Amino acid sequence: MKVKSLLSKARKTGKDIVQITPQDADWTYVGFKAERLSAGETTRTETGSRELCIVVLTGRVDIRVNGELYPGQGGRDSVFEDKAPAALYVAMGSSVEVQASAPAEIAFCYSSLGSPAKKTKVLDPAAMRRSVRGQGSNQRFVCDILPQDDLSAESLLVVEVVTPAGHSSSYPPHKHDTDNEPYETRLEEVYYHRINPSQGFAFQRVYTDDRSIDETMAVEDHDLVSVPRGYHPCVAPHGYDLYYLNVMAGSKRHWIFKNDPAHEWMIVQG
Repeated sequence: MKVKSLLSKARKTGKDIVQITPQDADWTYVGFKAERLSAGETTRTETGSRELCIVVLTGRVDIRVNGELYPGQGGRDSVFEDKAPAALYVAMGSSVEVQASAPAEIAFCYSSLGSPAKKTKVLDPAAMRRSVRGQGSNQRFVCDILPQDDLSAESLLVVEVVTPAGHSSSYPPHKHDTDNEPYETRLEEVYYHRINPSQGFAFQRVYTDDRSIDETMAVEDHDLVSVPRGYHPCVAPHGYDLYYLNVMAGSKRHWIFKNDPAHEWMIVQG
């Protein structure tokens, strides 16, 4: 696989924040777009042969899918609020219109693998599984938006994570780039980063065992990191909380990861 730049820098102003397609990333499944909408502004997309998960990161929107209205989606003022987001799964072959009733930030999470058997579905924030993962300075807060035990989707997995300042995440480093069940599955992945306060930064490293990929990136607010393969830990420095939205997809909708053997020693059992 040809490796392109793993870091996609965000646009600081305007409607389009950041976008990546499978062609941009030189992979097969995952596409992603984030947009900011002013009150009354509308954006449209066609899913075609893809499936889509719309995540209302902040603000409130009305969504139409093939003419059917899903009103009043959202309500968070910040992704760092202690509440789950509004989200909508949209099946392939759909026309989508999103109109903001208040200033909003929207994530469009695509997979090129869709199924005509799947149906559009509201993903209820109250039903989303929220958990605490890790201990000490490896503790972070997880919300499963579209997990593998939700059978709404054909390929997509979507989750958001808040990592407090001074903590690490996706750590110890793990990977999921090999079809080797039951030990590991192959999933492409993107990280959409938000920082609090917004002038801050965090770090993400993506590396493989043979170091054919070994890139450490300073990520700023709204930046996107692509993970075609390899381990991909994050660190939030002192003073800045880190949020990221993860989108994964592959030929099988099953997430099994392998830890870097060099760093497994730090996992606390029990």
